[in-house]
Amino acid sequence: MTDSGSDTTVSRRTALKLFGGAGTAGMVGLAGCTGGGDGGSGDGTATSGDGTATSGEGTATSGDGTATSGDSMETVKAAWLYISEPGDLGWSWAHDQGRQAVDEKFDWLETDASSDVAPADGERAIKEYTQNGYDIVFGTTFEYMDPMFNVAEGNPDTLYEHCSGYRTRENMGRYFGRMYQARYLAGVAAGMATDADSLGYVAAFPIPEVVRGINAFTQGARAVNEDATTKVRWTNSWYDPQTEQEAAQALIDEGVDVMAQHQDSPSAVRTASEADIWATGYDAPMGEFAGENYLTSPVWDWQVFYEPTVTAVRDGTWTSDFYFEGLSSGIVDIDDWGPAVPEDIKSEVGSRRADIESGDLDVWADSKFADESQQFRFEEMGSYVEGVEGSVPDS
Repeated sequence: MTDSGSDTTVSRRTALKLFGGAGTAGMVGLAGCTGGGDGGSGDGTATSGDGTATSGEGTATSGDGTATSGDSMETVKAAWLYISEPGDLGWSWAHDQGRQAVDEKFDWLETDASSDVAPADGERAIKEYTQNGYDIVFGTTFEYMDPMFNVAEGNPDTLYEHCSGYRTRENMGRYFGRMYQARYLAGVAAGMATDADSLGYVAAFPIPEVVRGINAFTQGARAVNEDATTKVRWTNSWYDPQTEQEAAQALIDEGVDVMAQHQDSPSAVRTASEADIWATGYDAPMGEFAGENYLTSPVWDWQVFYEPTVTAVRDGTWTSDFYFEGLSSGIVDIDDWGPAVPEDIKSEVGSRRADIESGDLDVWADSKFADESQQFRFEEMGSYVEGVEGSVPDS
């Protein structure tokens, strides 16, 4: 149901408005054209366990201050774009676990996913889903932000959600989680586990998301060990096992005895274990690759966001806002402890977790970013906190 004169798709939502009151009969008639809590509050304010709020950050608004999807629908078609193959681990795997969970839970929901979509191909893929009658499209990597923003402009009756970015429209929201809280807890464990007071971090790209993770990890470590420092090696990729292995080995050669990472593969974890040092993973449980040397991994549970979001699309209550919740929501967490983690580490991390969730502990307190806005920390954090060696390279 695409106008031959433009790329704008007539969605089921628009058709419902055109046919007003068509009800079930109207939906049946449209079937051939379509084929086979929402992300925060309506004003874009989200709060989490660290007591901070994100009011007014990047919320797209209409005349009354919110953008909503309008009429309720009997069925919803939702599509996901992944930067890599989901496989058994990593970022895309975590998102696909969320997609599968909502697909299995709701019989009114139809889902599809495209894997290994290069950023340069993102706009084409988003357009295809739009023109094929999908009600909402989720772009799960930072690099899809601009392509999605462009497509959303010409397709106001299709909904879009972008993960980790900062641009919105009335029909395009954004979402992420306060992974820095889980990173902080992993850092607490690392700061207590280290004997050398030297931590290693294999990092992906020098963007605010990754810098924020390095800083939070270091904040946690130094909260329990003021002598702990973090060395960083950049791979400039989300998934490159060989480069990650080389970066981890370089850090080990420099004397680190706890490893952290921000990539999809377990290469850094495996390399650390082979060197008989502690390791923390990312995105998914990675204990099988480290054995007795495993501490934990900061992990995602995207179902926490996807379930209320697709429900809101169906109910007609979807809003364009910024979802940014933390440990208390369940969207971020740490994995189960490794088999050799001492009880004092588990106890200290548990105590600090409770303080974060209650709002008694702010990850950024006593750092150079203590007085910065949440928006700044999300979009513009581009330098290291005290305790991280070197400086952030130009992105």
